[in-house]
Amino acid sequence: MSRSANKKPVGFATHLTAGGLAGAMEALCCQPLDTIKVRMQLSKSGMAPGTKPRGFIATGILIVKRETPLALYKGLGAVLAGIVPKMAIRFASFEAYKGWLADKETGKTSVGNIFLSGLAAGTTEAVAVVCPMEVVKIRLQAQQHSLADPLEAPRYRNAGHAVYTIVREEGIATLYRGVSLTALRQATNQGANFTAYQEIKKLAHKYQPELKDLPSYQHMIIGLISGAMGPFSNAPIDTIKTRLQKATATPGTTAFQRIMAIAADMWRQEGVRSFYKGITPRVLRVAPGQAIVFAVYERVSGIIEKLKVTESEDHYTE
Repeated sequence: MSRSANKKPVGFATHLTAGGLAGAMEALCCQPLDTIKVRMQLSKSGMAPGTKPRGFIATGILIVKRETPLALYKGLGAVLAGIVPKMAIRFASFEAYKGWLADKETGKTSVGNIFLSGLAAGTTEAVAVVCPMEVVKIRLQAQQHSLADPLEAPRYRNAGHAVYTIVREEGIATLYRGVSLTALRQATNQGANFTAYQEIKKLAHKYQPELKDLPSYQHMIIGLISGAMGPFSNAPIDTIKTRLQKATATPGTTAFQRIMAIAADMWRQEGVRSFYKGITPRVLRVAPGQAIVFAVYERVSGIIEKLKVTESEDHYTE
């Protein structure tokens, strides 16, 4: 009997706990890289003739000099508030879709259906959590105020105040601005991410049949590789989405018209390279982030499942 056949399905509570802890750890470690990515995507530097766009390190140094090192964690509250449901929905929905698409006789899911499960999971998390969370996060990250100067008051004080202000002034629909692009980005991210992770993990087990569970460092390496694939495939989508969510809505224009206007403006004024602005910090943020997420998720879910088995055995011996 195969290894997968011996394993019982992981419960929803396990997905919630393990995914939430994994996501929180990822956010704490990687938020500075995300802030730099957003600033690079919003930056108009390099538009003047003979000048180059500000790079990853230069952007980070500029933020620290102008706004203190704590500014690299702007928007962290919004990320942490959304990370638990986001990760719970991601892992739980992926496993659910994967189960629905599995072969009824063997219980195995083909590579194509794993990819479809990832696409569906990414779309689900985008609509349920990611889009509103990112609108708030980007608004907070875009504020270029110094955290060392108490007299320099920002427009949005924190994530809660940002939600209140956005809804009051622009309407609740603003929290879902760019939802189509967010869903497309998350779908392609998770399609590539889960497919690569599952297939490389199978390969690792194949060459190490003596191991019941892979060590955490191998989960991290596999997560690092799988996590890097999404950003390269959808960088233009992410950059357009960021600019769309930062801007206020123009009355009488549809979401599609705004997307096309932003894309045309970027192409005309900044060239094709502008669509890949922030790709360096994005890969540096997403790839290690997925390494952390998968390693922590696998570790925590393994511990929870072992505790459940121990409790069950104790119950039967009583």
